[in-house]
Amino acid sequence: MVLVLCIGDLHIPHRATDIPPKFKALLVPGKIHHILCPGNLCTKETYDFLKTVCTDLHITKGDFDEAGSKYPDDKVVKVGDFRIGICHGHQVVPWGSNESLALVQRKLNVDILISGHTHDFKAVEYEGRFLINPGSATGAYSNVTEDVKPSFVLMDIDGSKANVYIYELDDDEVKVDKVEFSKDPA
Repeated sequence: MVLVLCIGDLHIPHRATDIPPKFKALLVPGKIHHILCPGNLCTKETYDFLKTVCTDLHITKGDFDEAGSKYPDDKVVKVGDFRIGICHGHQVVPWGSNESLALVQRKLNVDILISGHTHDFKAVEYEGRFLINPGSATGAYSNVTEDVKPSFVLMDIDGSKANVYIYELDDDEVKVDKVEFSKDPA
């Protein structure tokens, strides 16, 4: 069992002051094995906080990350039997489109694609692969999505099976849903 935190679009301090306390309480150091972030951390302080949760941190550059950001536009990591791609999503037109994200997924040759930008949570199987947008962990406003609710994703990966847990803050209550995805053995 490998725990992978997917978290992004924090926009601290530009659109939000901090990660909600109820979410921060769940981000316990030493429990998570990898963090995959599609960008828009915006500051080194946010990066430093995530680094205290898990030192294996993979980030791609968002459209609001600090100038001169050292993050790549996209990245591929291997966890279990999965190749997982990460990209922010502002480069994908139309934003959030499954068809457009599937093009990126094929280009990177990945089973799972983590993207962001819309601040709208998504976990969907598409063309035999899986697309995840963890939403905005802070609930930062978006020009694309109305009524953004803070959310992030925790994946429990065991070989070729991923249990995807969606954490959403709704009326100051943490709600958790689960979606499963298995890699086709072929």
